[in-house]
Amino acid sequence: MTTPLNATNAYGAMARLANRGPDVQSLRGGGGIAGADPSSFAGLVQDQVKSMVEQGNASEALQRDLMAGKADVIDVVTAVSETELALETMVSVRDKVIAAYEEIMRMPI
Repeated sequence: MTTPLNATNAYGAMARLANRGPDVQSLRGGGGIAGADPSSFAGLVQDQVKSMVEQGNASEALQRDLMAGKADVIDVVTAVSETELALETMVSVRDKVIAAYEEIMRMPI
């Protein structure tokens, strides 16, 4: 199981990834990623990263509440486990997308 410190580092990395989006968007000169409506792949990925970051922030808030004596241990463990599972799922999807891209790049033209 991921320790809270490692989970916090993972959430921070996901937050940086989510926050990098507006910089890329401004370079393209538009209000968003080209074709990034909610039904597009880019929009789907962006929404999932934001959701992951929000879930991580909620988990961290529960951890802080636990340290202050305001939260239940079971709630914190559940929140951390859910966030860990979501992060592992996103990493798995990322790996599959990269593998698919590499497969396409190996195809002869």
